[in-house]
Amino acid sequence: MRVDWKETLVAHVFNADLPGLKKEEVKVEVEEGRVLQINRERSKEQEEKNDKWHLMERSSGKFLRRFRLLEDAKTDEVKANMENGVMSVTVPKEEVKKAEVKAIEIFG
Repeated sequence: MRVDWKETLVAHVFNADLPGLKKEEVKVEVEEGRVLQINRERSKEQEEKNDKWHLMERSSGKFLRRFRLLEDAKTDEVKANMENGVMSVTVPKEEVKKAEVKAIEIFG
């Protein structure tokens, strides 16, 4: 599974190529607070007794990708959408307050 991760001004956006999969075959979860997990499972092709395979390149089974999200991720507002074999996961960002800088007077 190939995944692109880009950060915009308002969100982290993950795009995963999942050709041939239905949304029911993919799970998107946030675990341990800040770990985004994309999990897919493709069943093996049904084999008939008299079938003779000449080539089998498509993968089957389980596959998992994990991404440690940054501090600014709003993990309770994650949204996922699947269209044309691409899963898009959007993780909105919180506004991170900048540390206040206080000048210290130097004596002496």
